[in-house]
Amino acid sequence: MLSRARRLHPTLRHLLLPSTPAPSRAPPPPSQHHASAQLSKPFPILFRRHLCSPPPAAPPSTSPPPAVLSSDLPAVCVNEVCPGCGISMQSSDPSLPGFFSLPSPKSTDYRARLAPVTADDTRISASLKSGRLREGLVPSQANETLPAAAAAAAASEEDKGESKVLVCARCHSLRHYGRVKHPGAEHLLPDFDFVSAVGPRLASPSGARSLVLLLADASDFDGSFPRAVARLVAAAGEAHGADWKHGAPANLPRALLVVTKLDLLPTPSLSPDDVHAWAHARARAGAGGDLRLAGVHLVSAARGWGVHDLLDHVRELAGARGNVWAVGARNVGKSTLLNAIARCSGVAGQPTLTEAPVPGTTLDVIKVDGVLGAQAKLFDTPGLLHGHQLTSRLTSEEMKLVQVRKEMRPRTYRIKTGQSIHIGGLVRLDVEELTVGSIYVTVWASPLVPLHMGKTENASTMMKEHFGLQLQPPVGQKRVKELGEWVRKRYKVSGNSWDTNTKDIAIAGLGWFGIGLKGEAVLGLWTYDGVDVVSRSSLVHERASIFEEAGFTVSQIVSQADSMTNKLKSTKKPNKKKESKKSTSPISKPDASEPASTIDT
Repeated sequence: MLSRARRLHPTLRHLLLPSTPAPSRAPPPPSQHHASAQLSKPFPILFRRHLCSPPPAAPPSTSPPPAVLSSDLPAVCVNEVCPGCGISMQSSDPSLPGFFSLPSPKSTDYRARLAPVTADDTRISASLKSGRLREGLVPSQANETLPAAAAAAAASEEDKGESKVLVCARCHSLRHYGRVKHPGAEHLLPDFDFVSAVGPRLASPSGARSLVLLLADASDFDGSFPRAVARLVAAAGEAHGADWKHGAPANLPRALLVVTKLDLLPTPSLSPDDVHAWAHARARAGAGGDLRLAGVHLVSAARGWGVHDLLDHVRELAGARGNVWAVGARNVGKSTLLNAIARCSGVAGQPTLTEAPVPGTTLDVIKVDGVLGAQAKLFDTPGLLHGHQLTSRLTSEEMKLVQVRKEMRPRTYRIKTGQSIHIGGLVRLDVEELTVGSIYVTVWASPLVPLHMGKTENASTMMKEHFGLQLQPPVGQKRVKELGEWVRKRYKVSGNSWDTNTKDIAIAGLGWFGIGLKGEAVLGLWTYDGVDVVSRSSLVHERASIFEEAGFTVSQIVSQADSMTNKLKSTKKPNKKKESKKSTSPISKPDASEPASTIDT
């Protein structure tokens, strides 16, 4: 792969080639011979990685025997890699990633037969109403018909079981319970670098046509947009564009911008043309002016919006033998979108990619067969880890509060100079200077995150007494220091209308503030060090019709924290009667007016 990369255009060498000295002429060890043999194999073998370290040297007889399918079981498809997440499958250690177990054998008559209905059965009327027994059917005929129907249903279910696909225990737990079965094994999962793994194929002047789907979350566009991959595509197109114009064969990778989770935005108040133009401008700002997009698609995999148009455009750009890569940040919805595309294309059977609201569900490159037709290939890639997102620092419990799962609703404040707005214990916005009397600030974030509006001079007290309690996340006051250092960023915004939001201040992984004013303002935004904050043109111009009041917003988190605080205060409140008793000397007599129950200690 390095030899191919050295023949690339000089502009791409600094992106792909490592800055290490040339290797010596000595023959490589056996492990390197094995790696070179892997590079010469087709693509699916290239990206198969074994997560577990190889066991110590032992005779071949000590290795566990391969899994064997019993003849009593329904046909189960067992692959070398999990079709849900792409990890290498293993059946030896349940605590390691990729573990799977075959279903237990069952007898042919394990299904219970339906009990016959007799003439004196009082449940006949209920059966007639529910449609389980046809009217006018003689009980003797029912005895003969019901077992046959049950056998037919059993046969149909057996036929469905023939196409059952076996997944790893991690995918099974994510699909059915929404959580990871062994959280301690998550640190054993490998990191995926798209630039080093797939970058040489995109930057190579020869080979199949490449199409990259750049996925971005509509509720967190700037935080989830894959900037590094977009810059790689732009650099490859710039390097080979001149050769392509002169008629030389050149592989120009194309890019499609796909804005996912469109149903989370207040769609009735948005114009599709305005969102197209806004997303195109933000993508070019994140990747640089050299990025050329073949199109912009606004989709919602949960509701099926725009999926069919996206599939038709992908088939047109990929051609008969192209490679299509779906790239995006963690929890951006790649697997959900590809499953929706597979259903839209009419693929036989159910889509197998694992969908879960847990970041990092996909672990390796997975090929989705039969979607594009001919010899074109569609690949799902692991989510890119963006350290500048707030979500990368939160626990699973805190992630549930921050993730937006329903249509976003505006929460608007009218504030003046010297006032602040808190979004949980994650962000604070201060109004430092104003050329007008007040401004409108609209918060676009998860409704589960509590807000607070008050004076800026009380901000330090809020952080000490309420972060981790009334203001969550973080959950718990100990987590405040674990998130990092609290830093300030200064922004100067201006607007020419009171009725609409003209500027946004977006916090990666959380949401954004919509600013509406007619004049100029200086704002100070406080958050944890390393979190990306962007000032941009407004995405949603509307604001709430009813303004929020000062203090805490009404939420379950605030009520629970208040009740806990009141209990702590009641336990710490001193008992005046006990204190007066302690202050009395042992030989002194108690007051006669005091009840006898309080005298006896």
